[in-house]
Amino acid sequence: MIYYGQQSQRGHEALMVAVFCWIAFGMGAAQAASPEETIAGAARKVVKLYGAGGVRGLEAYQTGILISAEGYVVTVMSTVLDADEIDCVLDDGRRYKATLTGVDPRRELAVLRIEGEDLPSFSLQESPRVTVGTRIFAMSNLFGVAVGDERVSVQHGVVSGIVPLDARRGAYEAPYRGDVYILDCTTNNPGSPGGALVDWHGRLIGMLGKELRANASGIWLNYAMPIEEVARGYEAIQAGQAATPSDGQSPAVGMLFDALRMGVVLVPDLLDKTPPFIESICKDSAAAKAGLRPDDLLVAVNGRAVASRTAVQQALADLAEGDPVRFVIVRDGAIVECDLGQRPSDARKP
Repeated sequence: MIYYGQQSQRGHEALMVAVFCWIAFGMGAAQAASPEETIAGAARKVVKLYGAGGVRGLEAYQTGILISAEGYVVTVMSTVLDADEIDCVLDDGRRYKATLTGVDPRRELAVLRIEGEDLPSFSLQESPRVTVGTRIFAMSNLFGVAVGDERVSVQHGVVSGIVPLDARRGAYEAPYRGDVYILDCTTNNPGSPGGALVDWHGRLIGMLGKELRANASGIWLNYAMPIEEVARGYEAIQAGQAATPSDGQSPAVGMLFDALRMGVVLVPDLLDKTPPFIESICKDSAAAKAGLRPDDLLVAVNGRAVASRTAVQQALADLAEGDPVRFVIVRDGAIVECDLGQRPSDARKP
């Protein structure tokens, strides 16, 4: 009898524990957001960006991530941002003019600002680095299919690897060499760069990168930069430690500085905003002495970001006679700083 009573008591306690766990699980499940709710909440913080481009291989659209209620947006540095006006369209269809506030050439990160208040936004500090196997949602305006108040496209998958980035596209080699998340879903699409990578709780864990191929294998990479790297780049830009953009004004042609006077021959303008690649270097010039080479990509002049031939000429023209001239270029995936000496005294002469 005593044995039976003890068994009955134990069985009763076990039953009560099971019932309590079932109730707690049911309450937790009821409180947890569904995948649809998670997607809807995160998508409100992802924006569609439109700017320069429009030809094959140079799309005029990409994606951005709202990271403050005051309208700051992080995205990738690209030719899309070379437009005089950048359109930013929110999830609900509201349209703003975005201003480029700064870039981080090492991470190829750009920060934009729109004039909005109390905007839905992610926090750059809300989640630590995730591990391989983490389930994710990748949100972006891939192929530009979302317009107006249409929601960005969403792909689901897992983080399949964490490796240092070693990639290129054509002759261009990515300067960033830090770790990235390798994804098992196809995010390497036009329009995807700058998109949001979130976990299944809706926390921002990364930003989708550019269309690149792995150097070792030549395959297209589906990857995202971890959010802590995005946060470091954003903080550097906000602190003035990264390049700042030009004011976007179009000066008179006669007031532009011809880079050829320092021995730099830039590629011709194929588009309104052709990237400022160096075509050739004049022998025994200031550029030659500074170690500049053909195919170098010029990204900053004296700390000022330049994304076109005209921007280079304007940045040089704004220097005073005798000011030091320093170029930041991308070469073989590395950031190189070059000192070209003083600006010539006749630089402003037509």
